[in-house]
Amino acid sequence: MDLYSGYINKLIAELSVLPGIGNKSAQRLAFHIINMPKESVKHLADTMVETREKIRYCEKCCTLTDSEICPVCADPGRNSRVIMVVENTRDLTAYERTHRYEGVYHVLHGAINPTLGIGPNEIRLKELLQRLQHDVDEVIIATNSSIEGETTAMYISKLIKPTGIKVTRIASGVPVGGELEYIDEVTLSRALEARVEL
Repeated sequence: MDLYSGYINKLIAELSVLPGIGNKSAQRLAFHIINMPKESVKHLADTMVETREKIRYCEKCCTLTDSEICPVCADPGRNSRVIMVVENTRDLTAYERTHRYEGVYHVLHGAINPTLGIGPNEIRLKELLQRLQHDVDEVIIATNSSIEGETTAMYISKLIKPTGIKVTRIASGVPVGGELEYIDEVTLSRALEARVEL
């Protein structure tokens, strides 16, 4: 039996398909929206539609942006000879929050995953290879440490190494505050391999 009327159920159903939003969160959001002033709801809906219509891929790095060139690629202070390859725009944002990286990015919008039918042609590898025709000193592969991320990293490395461009992989290892007894063997092995002198 439905607890709510048709429109409330419909709104809950639509919200619950969003990532990280379960049924209870969807209910909370739905009732919050219902209790908002009508003008605010219209503004929210208009903003979502407008954002979806205006967002595009950066012509250089393929991140999501609302202009031809994203703010990172448009920044003349960035080192365009060093390209960090990430899986998605959220990963780019995570590295930007560190304020430690001064190069540019390339966003793949996915990782190679044969079980889901995602091969090299389904991610933005062709665009990366085109960028490497210009002056590039280093490609930093910063894909996730998942099987798919590792597969993608190895594939990209094999494509780029013959060009003579330096290819590096981000280190992975023990997280700050992590207790060694709870960390998997692969992570511990990588932490050991990527150790630095103090």
